[in-house]
Amino acid sequence: MTIVTNLGFPRMGAKRELKQALEAFWQGDVPASALEETARELRHRHWELQRKAGAHVVPCNDFSFYDHVLDTAYLVDAIPDRYRHLADAEPIAGYFALARGTQGAGIDLHALEMTKWFDTNYHYIVPELHADQTFRLRTNKPVDEFLEAKSLGFDARPVLLGPVSFLLLSKTVDGSDRLLLLDRLLPVYVEILARLKEAGAEWVQIDEPCLVLDQDGDDYAAYRKAYAAFASADRPRILLATYFGGLDDNLALVNELPVDGLHVDLVRAPSQIDAVLDALPADRVISIGVVDGRNIWRTDLDQALAVTRKVLERVGKDRLWVAPSCSLLHVPVDASLEKTLSSDIHSWLSFARQKIEELRTVVDVSKGLVTACAALDVARAAVSARRASAKVHRPEVSARLAALAQKDTHRQSAYKVRRDGQQTRFALPFYPTTTIGSFPQTKEVREARSRLKSGSWSVTEYDDFIARETEQCVRFQEEIGLDVLVHGEFERNDMVEYFGEQLDGFVFTKHGWVQSYGSRCVKPPIIYGDVQRPAPMTVRWSAYAQSLTERPMKGMLTGPVTVLQWSFVRDDQPRSTTCRQLALALRDEVLDLEAAGIGIIQIDEPALREGLPLRRKDWANYLAWAVESFRITAAGVADDTQIHTHMCYSEFNDIIEAVAAMDADVISIETSRSRMELLDAFVRFQYPNEIGPGVYDIHSPRVPDIAEMVTLLEKASEVLRPEQLWVNPDCGLKTRGWDETRQALKALVESARILRERVAVAA
Repeated sequence: MTIVTNLGFPRMGAKRELKQALEAFWQGDVPASALEETARELRHRHWELQRKAGAHVVPCNDFSFYDHVLDTAYLVDAIPDRYRHLADAEPIAGYFALARGTQGAGIDLHALEMTKWFDTNYHYIVPELHADQTFRLRTNKPVDEFLEAKSLGFDARPVLLGPVSFLLLSKTVDGSDRLLLLDRLLPVYVEILARLKEAGAEWVQIDEPCLVLDQDGDDYAAYRKAYAAFASADRPRILLATYFGGLDDNLALVNELPVDGLHVDLVRAPSQIDAVLDALPADRVISIGVVDGRNIWRTDLDQALAVTRKVLERVGKDRLWVAPSCSLLHVPVDASLEKTLSSDIHSWLSFARQKIEELRTVVDVSKGLVTACAALDVARAAVSARRASAKVHRPEVSARLAALAQKDTHRQSAYKVRRDGQQTRFALPFYPTTTIGSFPQTKEVREARSRLKSGSWSVTEYDDFIARETEQCVRFQEEIGLDVLVHGEFERNDMVEYFGEQLDGFVFTKHGWVQSYGSRCVKPPIIYGDVQRPAPMTVRWSAYAQSLTERPMKGMLTGPVTVLQWSFVRDDQPRSTTCRQLALALRDEVLDLEAAGIGIIQIDEPALREGLPLRRKDWANYLAWAVESFRITAAGVADDTQIHTHMCYSEFNDIIEAVAAMDADVISIETSRSRMELLDAFVRFQYPNEIGPGVYDIHSPRVPDIAEMVTLLEKASEVLRPEQLWVNPDCGLKTRGWDETRQALKALVESARILRERVAVAA
C-alpha cells in the first residue's frame, strides 16, 4: 500500500508552548518535570494531528528541547570535557550549558558555536570534537520516544541524524580529520539500532542531508563503511533520507549503500526523479518528497499527482511512500488558526497540517478514491486564482526594475576616498565602539506593543512610550561612552517583520511561528506579490534619536537578501527578481535616511551566506545577484555617508571575495563563540575595509569580563590594523536583559579604551 508519511514536525507548538515552558524553566519559575510534561503533551498532540491529517506513519525522536544536532552529540556523549562535570551531575543543566552557556556558582561556560542548518534560517549547535574523542550511548532518547508513541497507538518511525552527516557538520578543535572518528562512533549507532529493533521499531529514518552537497572520495568511503556496519547489525529497516537538493553525482554511491528505502526531495530537485528511478534497486522503497516542506504555498496537486503516478507505474504501490520534501520543522503548524487573512490569500496557504492533508489527497486520488476529488478541485481553484490575482503583479514595479542601470550598483568613489571623507566628518578614534542595533525588548516593551494592537493604548500613548525608551537608550549609550549610537529599535517587533509590514506585497500571520534556534521563534512574512515601499519606514525614529545627541546615530535596516531569506517567498518568479524589488524599496529608505541627516547607515545581511546554493556550481549566479542587490540598496549615498553591514554565524572562507564586492565601509561579524576564528578569512584575503569582530556573544546569558574582551581584541589586532577595527557585540541585544547588557557594554567600552591606550603608547 502506498503510504503517507512525514520526515519531521515543528516542535514549538502552534502557540509556542515549548518556548514558554523553556523560558520559564531557564528563569527558575518551573521545575524540569513541568518542562518535560509540556514536551510530552506537545509530542502527543502533534502525532495525533498528523494522524488525523492523513499520515499513516509519523516520525518520532524529531522532537528536541533545543536542537537535533545537539541532541545527537549528547546522545553519543560528544561532550567537551569542560561541560562534563555539570552534565554528569545535572544532565539537563549540562545540555542547556552546551547550547546557551552558563555562569554562576563557580561555573563559567561558553556556549558551543552555532551556525545555519544548510541554507535555512534554522540554527544548529556545532558539535566540538577532537582526535582522541570517544563515544558512548549516553541516553535512551530515541527508544524512549518511540515507546512513548507506540504506547499511545501511533505507527511511528524513529528519526536519527546519520553518522557521516553528524561528523561532517561538526568541528574538530585540534584540526584533526573528523571522519577518522567514524570507527569509534559506529558502535554507538549500532547499539541504538539494536535497541530500537528490540523495542519493536520496524523502520528507522537515518537523515544524511550532506548527500546533497559536493562530496569527495573520503566522504564516499565514510558512507560505505557506516552503512556496511549497519548491514550486518541487528536493526530495523533503514530509510535513508536526503533533502534540500538533488543527489546528482552522489546517486551512484547511494545506490551502493545497503539500505531498505530512500527519500528524495522532488521539490528542490524535481529533475532527479528519472535518474533515481532508473538506478533504484528492485527491492528498495522510494519515498518521494512532492510537497514543499520549506514554504507555505498550497501545492499544485496536479503536478504532485503526475509525479506520484509516474513513480507508481515504475515501482508499484507497495514500494512507494509519499512525503514532504523535508522535515516540516521549517513551516508553521496549522493555517486554520489564521482568522484575519483575506479569504483569497488564506486559500493559497498550506502549513504543516495542511501539507499532510495534501499528501493524503494525492495518495487517495492516485488510488481512484472519489471522495478525494472534491479536495483536489478546491486545491486546483486556489492555485489558479493565485496565478491570476491582480494583487500579485504591479506593472510599475516591473518598469522600475527594467530601468536599473550599471550606475545604480556602484558608490561614487572607491573605499579609500570614502574613508577620508568619513573620517573628516565623524572623527572617530581607533577601535570605535558601537552595537549592532537592537537593545533589550523588555516585558514592558512587548506589553506596550500588545496594548497598541489591542486598542487599549492610542497611537499617541504608544509613541510617547517609544520616545521615552529611545531617549533612555541614547542617554545610557552616551553615559558609558559608546562612539556610534543606535536608537534601540523599541518600535520593532522583528528585523524582517517590521519592514514587511510597511512594504507592499507582504502579508502577515498571527500564528505562523517557526523555530530559529532554541526557544527563539520568528513569524516570517509572506511575500505574495510585487514589492515596493509606499512611505518611509524608519526615518522618524532614527531622526528623533539623532536629535537627542551630538554623537553619530546609525540608521538601521535589514538588507534585501536577508528579508528574502527570512520570509516565505513567492514561488511564481525567480528569487533574484524578488530580491531586486526589495533592494529598490530599501534604496528609497537609505536615501531618505541620508536626507534626514543620518550619516551612518547599517544594512544588515546576516543571511547572505545562508542563501548560498548547496552545490558550488550554482554559487556564482547566486552571489552575483545577491551582491548586486546589496549594492543597489547602498549605492546611492554620498561618499561621506558610511555604510555598515552585519553578518553573523557565517563561514566566510568560500565567499570572502563576494563579501568584499559588497563594498560596505564597515562589516561586523560573529567571532566571540569561534574565538576570532572567523576573522581568518578576512586576514588571508587582506580585506581592505573596516571590520567589527564581535567580542560579546549575545546568544548566551553569560557576561564576558573586560579581560576576555581585551584578549579577543588582542587576537584581532595581531592581524588587522587599529584603523580597521571596530568594537561591537556579535549581534543585536534584543533577547538580552538590561542588567547583563549594561555590564557587557561597559566592559566593551573599557576594552576599547585599553586598546587605544596601547596604540597611543606605541605611537
